[in-house]
Amino acid sequence: MTAMRQLVGEVLRARRMAQGLTLRDVSGKARVSLGYISEVERGQKEPSSELLAALAAALDVPLSKVLLDVSSLLEVEEAAEAHIASISSIARGDVSASAA
Repeated sequence: MTAMRQLVGEVLRARRMAQGLTLRDVSGKARVSLGYISEVERGQKEPSSELLAALAAALDVPLSKVLLDVSSLLEVEEAAEAHIASISSIARGDVSASAA
């Protein structure tokens, strides 16, 4: 399972890039260091709720939308993992998993 901080970083980076903004642009708007934003986007730092709110505001997107995007990615990942687990069980001959 991908760490939640990585999914948050993916969403923030995708939003920033879709708007054609640089890390420097977002750093200035959010008043957060460029290096720290970079670490958040790469999933190396766990952002606080205050930092997430600042970054969402800098990206001119509601925080709720950022969180919904993260939730959607997590849902896809969970479904994929469940599917792989089901296939693995079937391959091992676990009949109960194939009925699920």
